[in-house]
Amino acid sequence: MTFPTTNAAQELPAVNQILASVGQAPVTTLDQTNPDVSIVYDTLVNTSREVQAEGWTFNREEHIAFSPDANKHIKIPNNVLQIDMNNETGHHKETVRRTPAGESDAKLYDKIDHTYEWTEDPVYCDVVYYYDWIDLPIPIQDYITAKAASIVSQSIIGDPTQYQLLQQREIFARARALEYECNQGDYTYFGNARGQKNYNSYKPYTALQR
Repeated sequence: MTFPTTNAAQELPAVNQILASVGQAPVTTLDQTNPDVSIVYDTLVNTSREVQAEGWTFNREEHIAFSPDANKHIKIPNNVLQIDMNNETGHHKETVRRTPAGESDAKLYDKIDHTYEWTEDPVYCDVVYYYDWIDLPIPIQDYITAKAASIVSQSIIGDPTQYQLLQQREIFARARALEYECNQGDYTYFGNARGQKNYNSYKPYTALQR
């Protein structure tokens, strides 16, 4: 039985790369009855979500408009990893993602007024999105794959020497990902990215803290 994924053709090479890194044979399909493949695939998906949740240039967007529904609630799409109200709107509110009791959909919650109801329309937010594997930049894919390989090595093989080697590869892959981030972010020495009106100081240490 194959995994319920629409990106099998794109994810399979990453799965095989992880399997090869830990000394396992490659596979031709993402077969969830294979325990090793199941562990590798789950690790790849979880690592992808973890890495993307950091918020990178490719998946972070500012000033996205959200309109309340008939109940004045703002439903948060499933592919949103982080959401925060944009401070440029003049509304200084603390917002979080919460799921009301008895409901299944996450909604935007106002921590200041303690309510799910919004009178503003639209509400502008800064958002970090989750993207499918096929939509990830190559340096990010490489970093996720390397990080997942380190995790799989520790959980399946348990060889300290192999784990140390894969960790070194992970560090190198992260460095390339951060290089991509700096190139794509259009940062300037004075902090203003191109096209931005607000002043955001350049803080290289935030990248190092990722």
